[in-house]
Amino acid sequence: MLAGPALRREMERERLGTWLQRELGETLEAMVAVAGGCIHGAWRLELSSGRRLFAKYNRAALLPVLAAEAEGLNALSAVVATTVAPPGLTVPTPLHLTELEGEALLVLPWLELSRQPPASERAWQQLGSQLAGLHLASLQGHDGRFGWHEDNWIGAAPQHNGWDEDWGRFFTERRLRPQLERAAQRGQPLQGAAALLERLPHWLREHRVEACLVHGDLWSGNAGLLRDGGGALFDPAVYRGDREVDLAMAKLFGGFPAAFFTGYETAWPLAPGHRQRREAYNLYHLLNHANLFGGGYQAQAERSLQALLRIMSA
Repeated sequence: MLAGPALRREMERERLGTWLQRELGETLEAMVAVAGGCIHGAWRLELSSGRRLFAKYNRAALLPVLAAEAEGLNALSAVVATTVAPPGLTVPTPLHLTELEGEALLVLPWLELSRQPPASERAWQQLGSQLAGLHLASLQGHDGRFGWHEDNWIGAAPQHNGWDEDWGRFFTERRLRPQLERAAQRGQPLQGAAALLERLPHWLREHRVEACLVHGDLWSGNAGLLRDGGGALFDPAVYRGDREVDLAMAKLFGGFPAAFFTGYETAWPLAPGHRQRREAYNLYHLLNHANLFGGGYQAQAERSLQALLRIMSA
């Protein structure tokens, strides 16, 4: 007799199997638990046709989080489908988003990621070039404003959006200020926060920015090389912003191989000062991690804020 986790797994399998039969007309042959990040549970679904799918699930109240992810994937996919060069970049297009008996469910194509060490510098270089192509192609047909038409999510935290014609003001007010206020509310205010919020918009205005569609959460766990060639981007937190935010975050938390950045800059060189601006852009993610997880991220955020104040004073 099944009990505990085994019983829950069997119930999940029966529920998903019934839904897949109704929606796709296919039989669920196997359901394998896989890593889905720190927020959601995830399964690899193996179907009778030999097809594989990736399913993320969580409680129904978090359906908006999965909906925002699906919208971001669709936005990136739409750009990839236009003018990204060189070809070969994959962004999984959502197949289904639904609430299934009290749980939120997002179903995506399964990506066969390479699990081998990144032996091919050329593959990583191509992925960097593809990201540059995506950023550049995303400028077509856009009105130049920064932001997004609705709030979305950065990990498990809300990400504030709306539209603004001023990048410095948008990044200060919609990115850093909410995170700094949240830190203060949990009893961990950062010294120098007020000075930063006052000075940063003016400092960023010295940098000419184009409103690219950015991935928004581009750490190394949200991209990879595919087993059969090419690269993939997934788990976005999209908005219109400075393309440098993606390149900055790609340096955080282990970072991407150097060839990735070489590929990007060969295709579309970054403007002078990007290393200094990286401190500002990554402070957002350090603050978010400090607010979500605490620990050493708080000290990292504090050091980053002080470094940024020194950079702006130089």
